[in-house]
Amino acid sequence: MLPAGNGGTIELVYMQMYAPTTLVPARDFWTLRYTTTMEDGSLVVCERSLSGSGGGPSTASAQQFVRAEMLPSGYLVRPCDAGGSIVHIVDHLDLEAWSVPEVLRPLYESSRVVAQKMTTAALRHIRQIAQETSGEVVYALGRQPAVLRTFSQRLSRGFNDAISGFNDDGWSVMAGDGIEDVIIACNSKKIRSNNTAPNAFIVPGGVICAKASMLLQSVPPAVLVRFLREHRSEWADYNFDAYSASALKSSSCSLPGLRPMRFSGSQIIMPLAHTVENEEILEVVRLEGQALDEGLLSRDIHLLQFCTGIDEKSMGSCFQLVFAPIDELFPDDAPLISSGFRVIPLDMKTDGAPAGRTLDLASSLEAGSTTLQASGGADDCNLRSVLTIAFQFPYEMHLQDSVATMARQYVRSIVSAVQRVSMAISPSRSGLNAEQKIISGFPEAATLARWICQSYRFHLGVELFRQADEAGESLLRMLWDHEDAILCCSFKEKPVFTFANEMGINMLETSFVALQDLSLDKIFDEAGRKALYSEIPKLMEQDDDGMLVVAKLGHG
Repeated sequence: MLPAGNGGTIELVYMQMYAPTTLVPARDFWTLRYTTTMEDGSLVVCERSLSGSGGGPSTASAQQFVRAEMLPSGYLVRPCDAGGSIVHIVDHLDLEAWSVPEVLRPLYESSRVVAQKMTTAALRHIRQIAQETSGEVVYALGRQPAVLRTFSQRLSRGFNDAISGFNDDGWSVMAGDGIEDVIIACNSKKIRSNNTAPNAFIVPGGVICAKASMLLQSVPPAVLVRFLREHRSEWADYNFDAYSASALKSSSCSLPGLRPMRFSGSQIIMPLAHTVENEEILEVVRLEGQALDEGLLSRDIHLLQFCTGIDEKSMGSCFQLVFAPIDELFPDDAPLISSGFRVIPLDMKTDGAPAGRTLDLASSLEAGSTTLQASGGADDCNLRSVLTIAFQFPYEMHLQDSVATMARQYVRSIVSAVQRVSMAISPSRSGLNAEQKIISGFPEAATLARWICQSYRFHLGVELFRQADEAGESLLRMLWDHEDAILCCSFKEKPVFTFANEMGINMLETSFVALQDLSLDKIFDEAGRKALYSEIPKLMEQDDDGMLVVAKLGHG
């Protein structure tokens, strides 16, 4: 910082900008900033990039960034005679859109996106602080607004750190398993000590992050994020939440699956704070656990959760669900390890979830003929967005590889669950109900339908349908609407349901999304399980290409 005339100052500023998704590199800036106070008391800050691309504190770390240019920008704060002030902000950036995939260029070319992401976000933040300072906003649990705001910022910063994975912050990419759909990175700097930040952990190892991004078509971002928030059991595994939560209370981590616990399906959301326009919401979520062993006590898990863009009329450029395990005492200096979802629209229009859209997603994913009513027309069907998923797990040094493998598999399962949910809430297939949308979205669904019909004809000598020559989606519709329950299982280590038609889902009292989480042995008593497992070896010894098991289940 250097002094300038009229009491002003000049600064050389190196700034790093987080990447919004794993599909693009982060940006950095090397700027000159001038700050001064005018005679009328106005505060002026002017800033622009310096010429050349080699400036900055570390040339080595700059290789992870694309150097962007800040054209003359800044802000002016003018005092008002009656009190208060007026803020003017100018953001003028060249984010080097040529360096990103064409489908993502709207994030870097559109002035509207820059305005929503930076300019209006800054104005909302200023207004929120002003209202909190004046006492217009009162929050629950007796917490000071500044403390709750700090929690929100820490959750967001931790999530951004995980997505961008800056080398300067200790992140390094680990070797993959040959399939590059999920990126695994580790950070050994996030260790609790007297000199580290509150986001560090007491685990003598570090943090593993598994992250992935994918493009979504015809999926309203606000609807997707709301569903993920309200129906956690459709995609989350309670044992993984318990694994991360255990690091808050001990200096060691045990791998998921060692404790016979499960999620009861009940979650209680307790609001803490929200911005004036409900663009951002901070809340505590309590997940109720159930012990599978009667000798163990059930254990609840508490999550601190930060949501953006889920309001019905949200016009934001980013829709997020970010959360972290937290101690039930909720201390102000609680360490946070952020995980979650971010959906960014790529089309420059308002979110395709107008007020008239039916949002009864719970019933739409249950068995039945409920469909989602779309009032957005063609705009809803042409929505494009990019979804980024990042989950972090603490690890001990000797368990690093095991935790990395576990994290990769877990994120892949979440990606599959999100794909199924996205098919259900997409308005582009309004002729099908929720489950039909899901199953018809996979190419193997038509093949499975054909195999079922062939197996039925081979073993019983009759056609399952009168129109035996039907194929493709038409056959799938007939199978789905059949008056009898049709169930398919894969006989591996444990029999697991792979398909059920509408009558089958009604009989099992579940949803198609949750079907694969329902193992076959859960619907039998002990005698039934023994009888089932005694028949499996006999079935597996058969040489038939297809087989059909006909059984009658008593259903009380």
